[in-house]
Amino acid sequence: MPVDGAKEGASAVRSIAQLEEEGDIAADYIEELLDITDLDGDIDIDARDGRAYVSVNSSQDSNLRLLSKPETVNALQELTRIAVQAKTGVFSRLILDVGGSRQTREAELALLVDRAVERLEAGAESAALPAMSSYERKLVHDLVAARGFSSESEGEGSDRHTVISRP
Repeated sequence: MPVDGAKEGASAVRSIAQLEEEGDIAADYIEELLDITDLDGDIDIDARDGRAYVSVNSSQDSNLRLLSKPETVNALQELTRIAVQAKTGVFSRLILDVGGSRQTREAELALLVDRAVERLEAGAESAALPAMSSYERKLVHDLVAARGFSSESEGEGSDRHTVISRP
């Protein structure tokens, strides 16, 4: 079901109850996937910063790591968002984490920002990072601001990336 501007705008100010509903729908979807693939994992749901967060973890040495590669997590996140949208009729901005994959990616992004800042400190006017998702770009903007530099997103679609510069 296509999302019109009014519904998409409404999703930006979703209540905690609506975000928790998104999380419940997403958790049901992920739980079915885990059952089908015979993977073990515990699902946690959180709602913060206008998004539902769904985390899948395992307390034991699990085969869950098979799903924790960044490309796999991004694909599962998109499928889960579609499943939530099919039930709610509203675009979902939920974030999926599998086996700590988001924390690992945040550390990778921090290293990218560190290297870009080093290039700036060595005299470069700006430093462009690789294309990444809007969520990852937001994380990068936050990291860059914390280091006292400026950043902006450039490009379109799958080529959208962050460029870092001096303030």
